[in-house]
Parts: sequence; C-alpha cells; structure tokens
Amino acid sequence: MAPITASTAALLVAATGCSRAPSFNILGSFFPSWILCGIIGILLTVVARLFFVRIRLEQQLKPLILVYPCLAAFFTFILWLLFYS
Repeated sequence: MAPITASTAALLVAATGCSRAPSFNILGSFFPSWILCGIIGILLTVVARLFFVRIRLEQQLKPLILVYPCLAAFFTFILWLLFYS
C-alpha cells in the first residue's frame, strides 16, 4: 500500500465539499437555502427591533449600525444550523 502523499490528501479534502447545496424549488427555479434563511433572519431582526423599541431597550444599544447586522447574522446562522446541518 502506497503512502498518502500531500497532493492526494489535498484532493481528498477538496472532494468532501462536492455534495449538492441545499436548495428549494420556487416556481421551477432552484434557490439556495441560505437566501431563505437570510430573509427570515432579517425579518426576525425587524421583529426584535420593534420589541426593543417597545420595551425602551434600543436607547441603550450602541452602536446600532453594528447591533442590527450582527443580530440579523445571528438569526440567519441559527436558522441555517437548525434546518440544514
């Protein structure tokens, strides 16, 4: 049995990502699932912002330009992990 060379190991590692990406069919077009997770994550962020405004917490959140994109990314990644991993 021949030893595994570095190039063979690199090819094996690169081939592990060759599975099909999760996608869903909308009117005959296939869309990547991360788009759906991103849209839902943004909508959840809007709901969270309305909740923060209602309980008067948004005044303490600084800087808002970082808080809400990070919150949208958090919701997006959590949805991705829950549904597709």
